[in-house]
Amino acid sequence: MRLNEDPVAFEAFYRRHVDAVLKFVVRRVSDPHLAADLTADIFLAVLDSADTYRPGRGSEIAWLYGVARNVVSAQYRRAAREARATGRLAGRRLMDDDDLARMEERIDAERQMRSALEAMLGLPEGERAVLELVAIDQLTVTEAATALGIRQVTARVRLHRARRALEHFTSPSAVYLEGQA
Repeated sequence: MRLNEDPVAFEAFYRRHVDAVLKFVVRRVSDPHLAADLTADIFLAVLDSADTYRPGRGSEIAWLYGVARNVVSAQYRRAAREARATGRLAGRRLMDDDDLARMEERIDAERQMRSALEAMLGLPEGERAVLELVAIDQLTVTEAATALGIRQVTARVRLHRARRALEHFTSPSAVYLEGQA
């Protein structure tokens, strides 16, 4: 993929996937400024790593979710370091009122999924990652395996274990989580 060499191709790629990436991000963060910044960071990371995409290994969206997951995870690590060092986060980019309102609407729309993600915090990282990508982000098991860089059978085993561990969780989110393939 030559996105970093072809602005027209990058624009088409961006337009094709920006909504999916934004949904991915707002499921994981509740701050509209941070969600907007992470979405931009994800597409910057796409430009930097476009040459790593291999169509034979999976779909564009699976690869993109892998990039997005890495960017969001890096943000969590960075925020934890900053919080320990300074006691608070700073440096938010300003948004106008319309941007803020749209972002808040998206965050509200994904509130139930954030609750489901919180319920999954007790799962081991590998199981939680597969369950997030399959049940919440609606990737296939094959696409989730590609995004995580693991074998498909490993992804299936982790998904099964995660679902078993969450059987006691009975909120509407759990019904959704259990119903996804």
